[in-house]
Amino acid sequence: MPPNQKRPSWKKKRAIQTARKRESRGRIYVVAIIIVVIVIGVGWYVYASSQSPGQSNTLPDIVYAKLSTSQGTIEVELYHSLTPKTVENFVNLANSGFYNNLVWHRINAGFVIQTGDPNTKNGGGDRTTWGKGASQSVPFEYDASLHNNAGYLGMASTSPGVGGSCQFYINLADNSAALDGKYAVFGKVISGMDTVNALANLPTTTQYTDAQALNLSILLMLCSSVSQFRTAHNHCTGSTLFFRCGMAKTLWNAVDVKLLFLINSR
Repeated sequence: MPPNQKRPSWKKKRAIQTARKRESRGRIYVVAIIIVVIVIGVGWYVYASSQSPGQSNTLPDIVYAKLSTSQGTIEVELYHSLTPKTVENFVNLANSGFYNNLVWHRINAGFVIQTGDPNTKNGGGDRTTWGKGASQSVPFEYDASLHNNAGYLGMASTSPGVGGSCQFYINLADNSAALDGKYAVFGKVISGMDTVNALANLPTTTQYTDAQALNLSILLMLCSSVSQFRTAHNHCTGSTLFFRCGMAKTLWNAVDVKLLFLINSR
């Protein structure tokens, strides 16, 4: 220190030290805030990714599903690779709980059975509106390799060649001559045609049934094979889960399990 320069007083030293501490503390706060923002951002990204089953890059070529009714169960495969928007719409509706406790409202023996109308919730409402309920529509998708043969699923719509929204039907017979190219076929029954036929044989006075309400629950699984799908859903009791079945040595250790929606049947 130069001879003519006074030493800083203890007050100034303390002020300098305090200022430095504040500056250091401020840097720590800034770093901490940045870390928190990064952690929150990464966490939100992971969460959003796990909650987006409707995006095409999260669904495999085939989505397997088990439909439970008061008459039994129906296993189906849905062709995402051929009708992506239709299948994604179906999965999203199921994810939102849209199909909870809806009635198989249309029973047309020898032709189709149909469900998915929100106006039939719990079998209530004005039955003159049954068959008219809808949700947001999706573009019409037609693939020439899919036909309205017995056991195939199609999207109901207001008129031929128009995209559907939420209602879907199962063919009871070969209706390809009458329906092909007019309605989007997007899947088929792989097990449970006896249940389909049991539904078709319920007593009705019109094709829009006045029979008992039939609660619908859907178990969706993203699996690599039918056998993997059946192995997985045989372990499920009480809850309806959405599974992504990985190519794993042990199904339950490596499977990425996501709770997609819960539907309870009576």
